[in-house]
Amino acid sequence: MASDNYYDPKDLRKFGKITEWSEELGEKFFEYYGKVFEEGALTAREKALIALAVAHTEQCPYCIDAYTKDSLQRGVTKEEMMEAVHVGAAIKSGATLVHGVMMMNKVNKLDG
Repeated sequence: MASDNYYDPKDLRKFGKITEWSEELGEKFFEYYGKVFEEGALTAREKALIALAVAHTEQCPYCIDAYTKDSLQRGVTKEEMMEAVHVGAAIKSGATLVHGVMMMNKVNKLDG
């Protein structure tokens, strides 16, 4: 049966199955992924909040679902989550706009 949405929330639970078609690479990814989210210089709470902001800039609905839940479970407030999303949006828009310099350089070169 087809999903009503292109992104089916149930597919997030299937993420672990990516190892089925490439076991070695899938296992290496999950090993790396697990290590990244271990406590280190950053707390698990801080990492969840960073992941949530990145999930938004990458526009990954599965990641947004997962890290919204994870952030809430780690005591992140809705205000902190929204502020993190705005930080991500500011960086993403700034990165887009700064590339305008490349366009300006090209125009100046072609006009020159």
